[in-house]
Amino acid sequence: MAKRAASANRRTDIVNAAIEVFAEIGYYRATTAQVAERAEISQPYVFRFFNKETLMVAALEVSFQRIQQAFERTIQSAGKEHLEAGLIRDYEGIMERHRNEILLQMQAQTIQEEPIREAMRKGMAEIHHIVLRAFEEAGIEQPQWRTENFMARGLLCNLTMALDLPQLMKKDLG
Repeated sequence: MAKRAASANRRTDIVNAAIEVFAEIGYYRATTAQVAERAEISQPYVFRFFNKETLMVAALEVSFQRIQQAFERTIQSAGKEHLEAGLIRDYEGIMERHRNEILLQMQAQTIQEEPIREAMRKGMAEIHHIVLRAFEEAGIEQPQWRTENFMARGLLCNLTMALDLPQLMKKDLG
């Protein structure tokens, strides 16, 4: 049992290292050797769990799970009048504390390998579904449009963060 837990911890360490390496130097330039070095393990140990492509998919899954979990917590606790503002605060917090995960997602939007594209489609679709369901259940008018606007603003937030152009976004939530 302890061996399985240690193995899971190492797997998490590898994915976390990959998030950093891919975000810093890009998926195509990064190597599993660099990920192994960042995780302070051997490259063959990385290959026990991942190849480069499956490592990127796992990193994307972690990044989307973080957003999903934050949104689900807010949906459970926020009333209708504070729902959208709460989701925005969640996302802003993730962008601040987990910048590399957002940069990773931005990169992945341009990667053509099908497993990576599928991870992006799945992650974005799940976020869309969570927000749409929450807006519908809260009785928010035009939930589909509001969800699309919310998602588009999130992508614009990503761009403003990556380019350090905060003037592209208004802070006014109303």
